Amino acid sequence: MSPEETPSAGQPQTQPHNPSGGERESPWVFWRGVLLTLGVALGVRQVLLEARYIPSGSMLPGLQIQDRLLVEKLTYRSRPPRRGEIVVFHAPHHFDPVLRAGREVGPLRCLVVNLPLINGIPGLQEPACDAYIKRVVAVPGDRVVINPRGQVQVNGQWLREPYVSNSCPVDQQGMGPCRTLNAVVPPGHVLTLGDNRGNSWDGRFWPGGPFLPQGEIIGRAFWRFWPLGTAGPLQTPDPLKSPSAPAKAPG
Repeated sequence: MSPEETPSAGQPQTQPHNPSGGERESPWVFWRGVLLTLGVALGVRQVLLEARYIPSGSMLPGLQIQDRLLVEKLTYRSRPPRRGEIVVFHAPHHFDPVLRAGREVGPLRCLVVNLPLINGIPGLQEPACDAYIKRVVAVPGDRVVINPRGQVQVNGQWLREPYVSNSCPVDQQGMGPCRTLNAVVPPGHVLTLGDNRGNSWDGRFWPGGPFLPQGEIIGRAFWRFWPLGTAGPLQTPDPLKSPSAPAKAPG
């Protein structure tokens, strides 16, 4: 049969040779796998576990800038936060009635602006989509007092906080730059402060009130995985139940 001839109906037709020895795979198979992997990863991040990094020095010295942490999201579904635990929560711009006045930011926008390739573009950041990390120092029903040094008294007992650094300096009149507080934590809320007590924008400074709604908590930070030299579980003892908690203001 010449090259111009086509095989007749009675002649067997041969299939094109496939060097790989198998059937050609549809591109959809590859993209289906990619989408499935992304879906599983997003599901795990949304429901179970996610990684976070420390962007500022508000938790020094225990947590250094650029430390990487694991944040789990199951514990607070079965119990409320406890004193001493380190929590990650939505920025106060997300819930503070003064800071969020006139702005409504949906979850889709936060998902987009927090993508790695977009997050660093000037002008696209959205404060309400940020997340903060602080330590729980008081829970519902606690009477909490914060003095000008940034030291904390809960239910008449001064907390023992060996992880706190940079207490606020005071002058001869006992006045300092730290905001003071004397209040009772309302139901469904906690009080969170940074360990770097003199350099932390926390509940003491939020214009709409000092307390964090528990529903704004993303999860509990429990493990540092980077850098490797300091990797391990985060120590979060209850400073009020410590047997060596001082009866008077430390320092």
